[in-house]
Amino acid sequence: MSTRRHLLQTLLAAGCAPALLSARAASANHFALGLASGTPRADRVVLWTRLVGPALPAQCPVQWELAEDEGFSRIAAHGEETALAEEAHSVHAEPQGLRPDRWYWYRFRALGQQSPVGRTRTAPAADAPVGRLRLAIASCQRWDHGRYAAWGDVAGQDLDLLLFLGDYIYESPASANPDAPRRHQGGTCHSLADYRARYAQYKGDPQLQAAHAAAPWINVWDDHEVANDFAGLVGQDLAPDFPARRAAAMQAYWEHMPFPRAWKPRDNELRLYHRLDWGSLARILTLDDRQWRDPQACPKPGRAGSNTVNRRDCPALDQPQRSLLGAAQEQWLARQWDRERPWNLLAQQTLMARCDHGSANSGERYWTDGWDGYPAARRRLLQDMQAAQARNPVVLGGDVHAHYVADLKQDFERDDAPVIASEFCGSSISSEGLPQARLDGLRARNPHLQLARSDVRGYVLFELQAGQLQARLRQVDDPWDAASPVRDLARYVVEAGRPGPQPA
Repeated sequence: MSTRRHLLQTLLAAGCAPALLSARAASANHFALGLASGTPRADRVVLWTRLVGPALPAQCPVQWELAEDEGFSRIAAHGEETALAEEAHSVHAEPQGLRPDRWYWYRFRALGQQSPVGRTRTAPAADAPVGRLRLAIASCQRWDHGRYAAWGDVAGQDLDLLLFLGDYIYESPASANPDAPRRHQGGTCHSLADYRARYAQYKGDPQLQAAHAAAPWINVWDDHEVANDFAGLVGQDLAPDFPARRAAAMQAYWEHMPFPRAWKPRDNELRLYHRLDWGSLARILTLDDRQWRDPQACPKPGRAGSNTVNRRDCPALDQPQRSLLGAAQEQWLARQWDRERPWNLLAQQTLMARCDHGSANSGERYWTDGWDGYPAARRRLLQDMQAAQARNPVVLGGDVHAHYVADLKQDFERDDAPVIASEFCGSSISSEGLPQARLDGLRARNPHLQLARSDVRGYVLFELQAGQLQARLRQVDDPWDAASPVRDLARYVVEAGRPGPQPA
């Protein structure tokens, strides 16, 4: 049995419960929220956990170990962090000086208890030859819309990396259905305590814990880590205290993700856009389309946030200065495209391809929260990508609770416009989608959408080699069954030098 599968089975069987090392600590499981790793580089990685339990001291020492073997006979690094009450007793350990492109195992000790064991890895050196990268994208795991069979399936894959593309929690109150199998605890999140409690509820799920423990993650947020449809410092309900709410949500987000200590929010900002080179094979770019965007165009009366509008009735849609990323991030991205490595992977929150919701009678209709609400910004991004001669760009997204596979074009108005990039937008882990009939009706007006399925939950699994990207769109059979089978809905390939996904 592989060490990875042994680790998965051990975690799920135990519910990620730690080994208790003393009778004094036996009354509380201080590692009940599991552990995680992320933000990998060639010589370092971040190790995360959060202590929970009654009467924790304001400052609590936590020891950590990183080993070259699962039995911890070859310790590569070790140290001690102080878990602080002011940071929700979260731990962000940062072993450095590690060997590139290799697997490690890690664990924590505190208050007489030992955590489960997690598995992580470093990235290859930037100039190292790399034959393969296996990664997955996932997003949107609303607690009260389903269980997490998809995460159990992720944990069973032999992944190098997972990209989580937003909506790790949902800030909303409990479902109106009192008989729902799972319900949010508490009301709408507003305070730091509210957000911390919501993360604790989500992180208590053993299948999510197993997925975290199986491989390093790279995380970006979307809106629900703060509030639905927020844009910069503007909330959907136009509440004047929204900046304070966003600051609380941002602090809780940093506390619960495997982020370096240097990323701790300051001045109500958290920089999430970054670059990771996976050896000589691929450049991975992550974006933040929430923190610096312009507010959505043509909102509903008395509100901010998204709307679905006729293009002819909303001239603000086409204002050239409007940005989804903000000027600084747009300029940064324009400088990051790689013309040397075979692949450029752009990990961002939502569907980039045009999606016209109109009809012959209504004309063009667009949802304003996504890239369709910022078409000039989309054109700039694609123009900059082409000007940089980026090799084999592939856009990865989430947010819309549907599997989409699309051809990206500079001009979506012309059916004969050349395809310049490929897009895979993954469905949600659990969050419910639109009726499939609505997506079926979109295909005729949007022929660049090769696949559009909102009736399935899941994620997307990729294997990348120099000459080809293989994609498997995974589908959960029963979203409310934690033990549900998960199978391939469809398979696609992108051949190097030939933009556009092809059915496999």
